[in-house]
Amino acid sequence: MTELTFLQINDLHGYVVPHPEMVRDDHGQWQFTELGGLARIAGLFDAVRAERPDGVIALDNGDTFHGTHVAVVSKGKSLIPMMNALKLDAMTVHWEFAYGPEGVHEIGRELNYPILGTNVFRKADDTLFLKPITMIERSGVKIAIIGLACPIVDKTMPVSFSTGVYFTIGNEDLAAWIDHARSKERADLIVVLSHLGFPQDVKLAGEVGGIDILVSGHTHNRMKEPIVVNGAIIFQSGCHGSFIGRLDVTVEGGTISAHRHGLVPIDEHVPENQAVRSMVDEALAGEGEAMREVVGTVTAPLHRYAMISAPMDDVLLEAITEAAGTNVGFSNGWRYGAPIPAGAVTVNDLWNIIPTNPPISVVDLTGDEIRQMLEDNLEATFAANAYEQMGGFVKRMRGLLMYFKAENPAGHRIDRLFIEGKPVERERTYTVAFVTEQGVPKKFGRNRRKLEVTAIEAMTDLFKRRGTVTPSSETTVMEV
Repeated sequence: MTELTFLQINDLHGYVVPHPEMVRDDHGQWQFTELGGLARIAGLFDAVRAERPDGVIALDNGDTFHGTHVAVVSKGKSLIPMMNALKLDAMTVHWEFAYGPEGVHEIGRELNYPILGTNVFRKADDTLFLKPITMIERSGVKIAIIGLACPIVDKTMPVSFSTGVYFTIGNEDLAAWIDHARSKERADLIVVLSHLGFPQDVKLAGEVGGIDILVSGHTHNRMKEPIVVNGAIIFQSGCHGSFIGRLDVTVEGGTISAHRHGLVPIDEHVPENQAVRSMVDEALAGEGEAMREVVGTVTAPLHRYAMISAPMDDVLLEAITEAAGTNVGFSNGWRYGAPIPAGAVTVNDLWNIIPTNPPISVVDLTGDEIRQMLEDNLEATFAANAYEQMGGFVKRMRGLLMYFKAENPAGHRIDRLFIEGKPVERERTYTVAFVTEQGVPKKFGRNRRKLEVTAIEAMTDLFKRRGTVTPSSETTVMEV
């Protein structure tokens, strides 16, 4: 009988220091507390390894090296020393492709653990772009770790993210890799390290047998308890490094006979690893006073912890529509971005809202195109087939009011759609503002043009002009 511990970090999104986080109290109400920080995470990993020498497997589900200013300006490289210090066994990827496929390889060359992905291929010859599998041994147990990168990179994200590569779900090839691990590598345990998303992982585990543990990412689920599907133990641990997932398993005769799980808050009770703290301080030293500048105040918390709409995006959309001089605006339903409490807002907070800092764009759309774009987004969000869910929440919008039925079939979810209080006219042209290709995909519209102002410049201007900003209370999306 052998005891092993699996530690998971997923969807860090570049948050290297403790930050305000929203958690539910005993009555189900949101409250703020300070969580996260790589020095604390390293301290927790140290403590668990001391508790269980040669019995710890530490894994990262990706969305690690992108999402904050300190991460983006260095193309992820400022985080590499800290992540190496965690002594991880493997990771997989998603937003790392924001630096292009070669940027992923550049990060990988400096990591002391592998980036895994059985579902990323070179277009030129259909060969694997990433290492598919790694074998490790702990306390005499041979463990195969098989990676699945996020499959939406070449489907919903900018073309530069996937130049020369393509992505699959990975479900069709996974059984062969499991067989390889069992028969060729003599693996006792099969661990799938996935950035597909929780709904997709549940479907995958139901289809593919032989998985012992499926470590899930992408959808930011805070799972206090794992689920078991077709023998696979599935767990996921939130986002922004606020929580770490811990799965303790008992292995007997090459199989898991028992398991225990905990969602560990990374709070002030977790001692910091001082070496990692020094690395974090060094990385942030270059950020300068400009990032700490207070641009104004906000009267209510800004967050993205809601499927339909969120105050963080309401403020972003208010800024970009004012800058563009339009009444209607769109942005993507991103999940990332740690919440910002009511009170002072800094330049650094604005970068956390939209770390790509894209230029604001405008485009002319017909009413029919707006309706089709929103139907496409609703299908990508609520598709009955989990593999067709393309990540993110409902598209964020301003100046519209959409009533929809989530349970309706694709193309028929919108019940009613209004702009400025009037039903959308099918052939009428509306000029709208947006940010990123995810805001308004290229296949829609005419006269698309970029303005000479970025999203962060527009938000900075909004806060400095207003002094105090109140997120819009206007309803834009209503499920009926």
